[in-house]
Amino acid sequence: MTRRGLAWIAVATMVAAPAAVNAYPGGTPDFQTDVAPFCAACHSSVTVEALEGAGPRAEKELAANKHLASIVQGQQPYDKLSEADRAALAQQLQAVDLNSKIELVDFPPQVKPGETFNVTVIVTGGAGPVVAVGLVDRAHRWYARPASSTGWSVVGPPTVIGPDGKPQTEWLDRRPARMGRKITYVNITGVASDAVAGRWSKSKVIYTLQAPDRVGDYPLVGAYLYGTEKATKLGSTEHPVYGKQPLGGYGGKSGRVRFTAPIVISVK
Repeated sequence: MTRRGLAWIAVATMVAAPAAVNAYPGGTPDFQTDVAPFCAACHSSVTVEALEGAGPRAEKELAANKHLASIVQGQQPYDKLSEADRAALAQQLQAVDLNSKIELVDFPPQVKPGETFNVTVIVTGGAGPVVAVGLVDRAHRWYARPASSTGWSVVGPPTVIGPDGKPQTEWLDRRPARMGRKITYVNITGVASDAVAGRWSKSKVIYTLQAPDRVGDYPLVGAYLYGTEKATKLGSTEHPVYGKQPLGGYGGKSGRVRFTAPIVISVK
């Protein structure tokens, strides 16, 4: 496997470690590399199309079945809430999903071989304080690969603009400069959505890509990994060391994986 093709696999092994409480709820502070979404196994999907071909398993991965049903039914740890509060929490989390979106904009439909160009990824919502964005080759939870696997090359570090409109470099700077920071995946910090107040953070990532040398039609998809429960008071709890955490915990399935509609850029 090439360095570009490295997937973010190690995160799934952190459950037993003391710092695991912050692994997904706090983003991936220790992993600055290309990723694929299959590693987010505890996350739920928002559309069945994201698991096309998976048969009945696809329905089980949907947020309504994998996450919200356990809240409404009062399964642990949601049994701490009253029936009315569980119903309210489920409704609030549905609002988070409805308002959490990812778009690919400002890209050319056609480029020349080897040409460089920009593509902008805009993300809205997500509970925060950290969300993650990546470029992949298809809108599928298990079969997507980093966009670099199809021939796209990232030229220079991605430009991350946080919810406050200011550039962010701290997360990406943790990757040693000698290794290069031309990666397809980033964390965005400072995200703070509120499902009750209807306030939704918005951020963007600008990638400069270089087209493959060979002519053809090449796919590009944006992937969005975000949490839901910390956008609500009912769905969050305070940890004495790690601060605000999702009520469902590390493996509580409150995270989500969402994709843009696939686009195709022609190289001619």
